[in-house]
Amino acid sequence: MVEGLERLNLQLFAEDRTEKATPRRREEARRRGQVVRSMEINSAVILLCTFFFLKTFSPWLGIQIGNFTSQILGELGRQDLGMKNLYSIILFTFIAFFQICLPIMGIALGAGLVANYLQVGVLFTGHPLTPRFDRLNPVEGFKRIFSRRAVMELVKAVIKMGMVGYFAYTTVRGNLDLFPGLLDMSVARAVGEIGELSSTIILRIGILLLVLAIVDYLFQYWEYEKSIRMTKQELKEEYRQYEGDPQVKAKIRQLQRQISLHRMMQELPKADVVITNPTHYAVALKYVPDEMKAPVVIAKGVDELALRIREVARDNNITIFEDPPLAQTLYKTVEIGQMIPPELYEAVAHVLAFVYRLRQGYFRERGVS
Repeated sequence: MVEGLERLNLQLFAEDRTEKATPRRREEARRRGQVVRSMEINSAVILLCTFFFLKTFSPWLGIQIGNFTSQILGELGRQDLGMKNLYSIILFTFIAFFQICLPIMGIALGAGLVANYLQVGVLFTGHPLTPRFDRLNPVEGFKRIFSRRAVMELVKAVIKMGMVGYFAYTTVRGNLDLFPGLLDMSVARAVGEIGELSSTIILRIGILLLVLAIVDYLFQYWEYEKSIRMTKQELKEEYRQYEGDPQVKAKIRQLQRQISLHRMMQELPKADVVITNPTHYAVALKYVPDEMKAPVVIAKGVDELALRIREVARDNNITIFEDPPLAQTLYKTVEIGQMIPPELYEAVAHVLAFVYRLRQGYFRERGVS
C-alpha cells in the first residue's frame, strides 16, 4: 500500500518533457553522439551511386573482365601448374580483382561518407564506445529487444523487403517474354539484355529505397526532437547555470545602482541648475561653454531621489528651476552623462540665461565683478 502511494506521488510530481531543447542541450546530445541519422539514406545513396557508376563504366569493366578471362584461360592456362606458376596466377588474379573492384568500392565508400556528412557533419566522439555495465543485464537486454524502437525497426525492415520484392517481381513479370528469346541470341546480346533488365530493377529499387529513406529520416528527426525535450525545471536550471543565479544577478545590479548613485551624487555639486517637476522629478544640468557642445545631464531622479537631489542642490547653492514639462522630458529622454538633444536647446537656454542673470545679480550685490 505504501509503495503504491509512493508511486502515485512520484507520478503526480513527475514533469512531462514538453519544452524544446535549448542549443546547449543539443550540443551536449551531439557530443554524446546523439544525432539525427538514417542508415536508410546511406544505403539508398550507396546503391544509386554504385549503380550509376557501373552503368557509366560498364564498357570499361567488360573489357577488364574480358582481358582477365582471356589471360587465365589462354596464356596462364597453358602453363604447367607448378608452385612458381601457381603464385603467378594468384598474383595476377589479385591484381585484376583490385583493378576491377577498387573503383567500385571507392565509389561506395565515398557515397557513404558524403551521405553521412550531409546528415551529421563532422563529428568525432568516443562516448558511444564507453563501457556501460547496465547493458550486461539480461533483463535490460530483453527490454531493448522488445522495445518500441526495436519493433519499429522490424516493421520497417519487413515493409522495405516486401516493397523491394514486389518491385523486383513486377519488373521481371513484365519482361517474361524476354527469357525464351535469350536462347536464340548471341552470348554478348543475351548478357546485354539481362544487364538492361537488371539495371531497371536496381534503379527502381534504388528510387524506392531513397523515398523510404526520406520518410525514415523524418521519423528519426521526430524521435530525436522528442528524446531531447526538456522539462520546465530543467529549462530553469540550465538558464541559471548559463545566466547565473537570479538572486546573485539581482544583488550585482543593486550594487551597480548604488555605485552609480554614489558617483552621481558626487558629481551633483558641479551642476549649474536643477530642473524640477516640482516634487516628483529632478534633473541636474551642467554646462561649460569652452568644453561642451551642449549642456549635459549629470544627475536625475524621481520621488525620494528627486528630493535628495534638491537637498544637495540647496546645500551647494545650486539654482532650482521649476519647469514640469521640461523636467519630465529631460528625465525620460536623456540618460546621465549624455548631452541634451537639439530640440531642447531653446528651452534649456532660457533656463541657463535665467540662472546666469541670478548669478550676476548675486555677485553685484556683494560687489564682486
